[in-house]
Amino acid sequence: MATKDVKIPARPGAQLKTPKGTRDWTSSDLILRDHVFQTASDVLKRHGGISLDTPVFELKAILVEKYGEDARLMYDLVDQGGEMCSLRFDLTVPFARWLAMNNVSQIKRYQIAKVYRRDQPAIARGRLREFYQCDFDIVGLYDPMIADAEILRVIVEVFEALQLEITIKVNHRQILDGLFAVAGVPDEKIRSISSAKEMVGEKGISVEVADQIGEYVTRSGDICEMLRFLKSDPRLCANENVKAGIDDMSLLISYLEAFDAVNKVSFDLSLARGLDYYTGLIFEVIIKPPRSNGAVVPGKSDSQSIQVGSIAAGGRYDSLVGMYAKNPIPCVGISFGVDRIFTILNARPKEKITHKVDIYIMAFGGKDSDGLLLERMSVARQLWNAGISAEFAAEVKPRYDKQVIAAKGSRLTVILGQNEVAAGQVRLKTLRESDDETASKDRGQLVSRGDLVEEVKKLLI
Repeated sequence: MATKDVKIPARPGAQLKTPKGTRDWTSSDLILRDHVFQTASDVLKRHGGISLDTPVFELKAILVEKYGEDARLMYDLVDQGGEMCSLRFDLTVPFARWLAMNNVSQIKRYQIAKVYRRDQPAIARGRLREFYQCDFDIVGLYDPMIADAEILRVIVEVFEALQLEITIKVNHRQILDGLFAVAGVPDEKIRSISSAKEMVGEKGISVEVADQIGEYVTRSGDICEMLRFLKSDPRLCANENVKAGIDDMSLLISYLEAFDAVNKVSFDLSLARGLDYYTGLIFEVIIKPPRSNGAVVPGKSDSQSIQVGSIAAGGRYDSLVGMYAKNPIPCVGISFGVDRIFTILNARPKEKITHKVDIYIMAFGGKDSDGLLLERMSVARQLWNAGISAEFAAEVKPRYDKQVIAAKGSRLTVILGQNEVAAGQVRLKTLRESDDETASKDRGQLVSRGDLVEEVKKLLI
């Protein structure tokens, strides 16, 4: 028996809203977000990135135990047909699953897609429950720190292209684990306190141990100076984890100098990525505070002072794929927080990207004009075929003043009149913001239909 669709009428007076931590995207906001996508994609392709798309939800068994304490923020779905699934928390674990399923051992991959976290949202600061991430990962067995350095160079290139001043905070999981061990943290608690704000009480760490940890994690600064500090401490250097981390970071310095990226990096011992799967270098990206004559400017209201936290983060995760496959596959990657980057860029009103088409096609004539709809359609088709964006009013007889207003979102206008159409010609004109429906003295440049595309391309250069 066929099942009827059940229509649930909207309750009168009911509040219409998006779910908590989500938002609608439209108009210039969507154009700006797409600009971020395109800018990042151009850089990632330049570094050999190959695009990938994975399902928005995964089997829950694939995701559990990969995120440490953050697993509580996962969205679980209702059991459908005997499969327990959850919305993806990030793009890294699904990528690791894909690598293992397809026996891929070497690739540079990028992916731009939505992820979901049941976190406390703050939309004005770019923290949502449904948000985009843009990931780039280098997978394969390479000599130490070469791929890691390239990831940091990718970060520099993306934010230079977006014209944002950033600092890349770096640390190393082995150094961090070694610091906690030297301070007296039991092995079974090292990873759990790495991502916890409260060590004393909740995590059962003594005040003395917490104080020792504090002596280390308050240190940050130039990567060379921080390495000298670590090497000067005999207790730290005696720890095998710390020694291995120092060796990695020493290699990293030389590679970053070759990539002209070392000046963007700060070694911060307090940095501890919350996800349990990181095994080596870890990093996050923050916006540099605005400065004037070397001093931080208080109360600065431009995009550099928007408080959004980290805008990108990542690290090395050499063991994650091994949870699904027989052999571990070395991986290092970065995840860009698209929505947070958007929030910062959107705070630049003078630089905000607005919606524009190349050409707006208008019909000029009096009340008795037939609107030249078919001719406008024909011109639009001619421009579209040439790869030129164009629009026209979807009306048979559009009012001229309404067309003028619509045309102000374009770079050029093509104006059609009865006489021009009869002669196989059109007029090209740049419409100024001050122009109105009476601004018809300058009728524009008269060109033939056959020369239209060539003339338009000249003017759009």
